[in-house]
Amino acid sequence: MPLITTDITLVANSLSKEEVAAIPTETVYGLAGNIYSEKAILGIFRIKQRPLFNPLIVHLPHASAMEDVAKDIPPMAKELASRFWPGPLTLLLPRKESVPDLITAGKPTVAVRVPNHPVILSLLAQLPFPLAAPSANPFGSISPTTAEHVANYFKDEFPFILDGGPCTSGIESTIIGFNDEGAIVYRYGSLAIEEIEKITGPLQEYIRDEETPDAPGMLLKHYAPATTTILSTNIEKSIKENIGKKIGLMVFSQSYKGKDIVVQEILSASGSMEEAASNLYAAMHRLDQQQLDIIIAERFPDKGLGRSINDRLQRATYC
Repeated sequence: MPLITTDITLVANSLSKEEVAAIPTETVYGLAGNIYSEKAILGIFRIKQRPLFNPLIVHLPHASAMEDVAKDIPPMAKELASRFWPGPLTLLLPRKESVPDLITAGKPTVAVRVPNHPVILSLLAQLPFPLAAPSANPFGSISPTTAEHVANYFKDEFPFILDGGPCTSGIESTIIGFNDEGAIVYRYGSLAIEEIEKITGPLQEYIRDEETPDAPGMLLKHYAPATTTILSTNIEKSIKENIGKKIGLMVFSQSYKGKDIVVQEILSASGSMEEAASNLYAAMHRLDQQQLDIIIAERFPDKGLGRSINDRLQRATYC
């Protein structure tokens, strides 16, 4: 099992030796490596069992560093970076030739962000290179939001997990790209679309390509528990349809009764979308450990961060 540590310098030295390490961000824990090290990046893909056609996000220490990896940066992208970085916003930008094909899956764009977490920012400040860091979990499974989640997934594939405590945002970053018509949402995430549209105007919707995705985290089946999971707009009806099964519930703010309910996770008793998003993956992990027959997840109101939560739930339940 990797060593869980709070020693930033220890992890920085390991990354400088082309090793892979798990690191905290405000969204989820990432499996990180030097973007210019083929050894490290191939290690990330191998450890995660992630297909090479799926691009990675580059994590930067500050906004001006995007000039090191991107070119022809649209003014709107710079405005978004000024407003939301550090934070859970990833920008898809024209790449510089120095960015390896492994990072971008051969695409002409690179995904970049500045994370809003003091531990990774301190780590990046000690490194002379940016970090690629997809979520620190086997490909397709539930994203980790604690160091312990990462440790439960991996044995001895890499040496260190840098512990930064529980992730505060709890789901991945929002990904925004650009074309001649304006801005495009590639992935819903921890930054609500409504906030972005205050700057960009109405966003275009990206049509997913399962064969050659243009951005990270685009595949339809993702973030999935091992336990059979369904998404429901009527929890009471779904409970009745699964009589005799050991049921786990994952709901927004209201509790439910039923003799077959073994456990239920209420994501926010106060009805806060932000709190629900922060608790989502941790609740999935707990339910997946309960030896249930089925998890019934409640669909959220389709606005604000509810869109992002529904996106994760839809992909967790995709067949």
